[in-house]
Amino acid sequence: MNNINFNLPQMYEKFLMEIKGSDGFSIENTGVILYEEEDLPERNLTYEVFEYEPEFFMVGQDGDLAFFIKKDSDDTIYKNDLGALGSSEMEEVSKDIYEFIEYVKRHYNML
Repeated sequence: MNNINFNLPQMYEKFLMEIKGSDGFSIENTGVILYEEEDLPERNLTYEVFEYEPEFFMVGQDGDLAFFIKKDSDDTIYKNDLGALGSSEMEEVSKDIYEFIEYVKRHYNML
């Protein structure tokens, strides 16, 4: 992946290949969007993730709530409020990106 100097989890890399060329992956009508590969560096730079959570990488968002993977780690997906980066612990949401998508479909109110 361009502009990323760490290893992405295998399942997440597979997911990125599946959505390549899209404008991101919107999870049904939940408001949750997962970014495509080309948008990842810019989104992380915009929200200063590298500064406030240097061990994490933002992969998606729902308003002020963001979703992350841990750099050079497993496929676990975490969440945190964008306004609390660096001051609030990351919360584990699911074991991988596909489990995360199913979690969102079950637990988020449909818009």
